[in-house]
Amino acid sequence: MRKKTLWLLGISLLFLILVTVLGIVWEDAAQQVDFARKNLPPGTGGLFGTDWMGRNMLKRTVAGLSLSIRLGLLTAAISAAVALALALLASLGGGLMDSLVCGLINLVMGIPHMLLLILISYSLGKGFRGVAAGIALTHWASLARLLRAEILQIRESPYVQISEKLGKKPWWIAWNHIVPQVSRQFVTGLILLFPHAILHEAGVTFLGFGLSSEQPAIGVILSESMSYLITGKWWLALFPGAALVLVTLGFQAIGQSLGRLMDPGSAHE
Repeated sequence: MRKKTLWLLGISLLFLILVTVLGIVWEDAAQQVDFARKNLPPGTGGLFGTDWMGRNMLKRTVAGLSLSIRLGLLTAAISAAVALALALLASLGGGLMDSLVCGLINLVMGIPHMLLLILISYSLGKGFRGVAAGIALTHWASLARLLRAEILQIRESPYVQISEKLGKKPWWIAWNHIVPQVSRQFVTGLILLFPHAILHEAGVTFLGFGLSSEQPAIGVILSESMSYLITGKWWLALFPGAALVLVTLGFQAIGQSLGRLMDPGSAHE
C-alpha cells in the first residue's frame, strides 16, 4: 500500500513539474501566429491542432496550465499560511480572539465563493495581481476551521497543560507543541487548495474578471473557444479542458498521497 502511494505521488509530481517547465519554455512559442495554419484539426495541425490565428494549441495549452500551476502554488501557500495563523490566534488568543476569528470565518464562508473572488479581483484591477489576491483571500476559511478544531483538541493534551503551568509563552507552545501536531493536516490542506485555486482562476478568467486576454491562460483559451464550437472547432475547448481536469486530479492525488504517507498508521501498511 505504501509503495503504491509513493508511486502515485512520484508520477503526479513528475507530471506537474514537466507541465510547469514546458509551459515556461513554450511561453513565447505559444503566442506565435501563423495564419497559413489556422483552424487545423489535431493531426495536420499538431497534436492539439491550431486555433483561428494559427497558434499551436498544444504549446498554448501547456503554457496556460503552467501559468495556472504557478498561480495556484502562490495563492495556496498564502491561503494556508493565513489559515494556520488565524487558527493559532483563535485557539491560543482567548475567548475574544476566538470569537473574532470564528466570526470572520463564518463571514467569508457565508458569501458565495465566486462572487467574493470576482469582487476582489475586479476591485484590484483584475490581471495577475487581482486574481492572486482574490484566490488567496477567499480559500483559507475551510482550512482555518479545520485547524482550529484540531488545535483546540491538542490544547487539552497533558504536555500542553504542563507547559502552560510552567509559564511557557503561547508562541513557544504553538511552535514546539501545536504546529508539529497539525503539520499533516496543514500540508494535506495546502496541497488540496491547489486544485481549488486553479479551477477558480480558470473560472474567473473565463468570465472576464481574471487574467488578461494577452496571457495564454486556460480560462482565456476556453473563453475564446466558445465562439468557434458551433463551427465544429471542437478541439479548441476539448483538449484544454481535459488538460485542466488532468492537472486538477494530479494535485488531488498528491494531496491524498501525502496525507496517507504522513499518517502514523500508514507506516505499518
